[in-house]
Amino acid sequence: MEDRTEREAASPAVRERVQDSFGRQGLMSHLGARLAHIGPGRVHIVLPARPEVTQQHGYVHAGATSAIADSAGGYAALTLFDEESEVLTVEYKINLLAPAAGDHLEAIGSVLRSGRTLTVCQLEVYGVRADGPRKLVANGQQTLIRVNRTAG
Repeated sequence: MEDRTEREAASPAVRERVQDSFGRQGLMSHLGARLAHIGPGRVHIVLPARPEVTQQHGYVHAGATSAIADSAGGYAALTLFDEESEVLTVEYKINLLAPAAGDHLEAIGSVLRSGRTLTVCQLEVYGVRADGPRKLVANGQQTLIRVNRTAG
């Protein structure tokens, strides 16, 4: 049974705020990552497998894998905050379960609990091949802090 939050879309205002913030992230742009889904408490980020993001064995580098997981969780949290709030990662733990291989990786951040100050997210990263099933290559957990938006 598919989780209904899997494809539920966030409001247009929330989607625009997340897209604008994502567009300001130099690292995501540098990696070639893109937003694939923005829903209430759930964000998917896709990273195409390219030589520029691989390690010496040809798998997507753990740093790139971790970066998209961290951003997916942060944006999942942001979807639940008011427009005057921003989010910063306090800590995250990632387990690399299998070599990150596929045509692309898909990171999914899902809010487990959103509090007044701290939010906890589940992180999953899948290796996706066009001709085969998705494979879980990393999972983790993240704690984020809500901060006031700064002027400017």
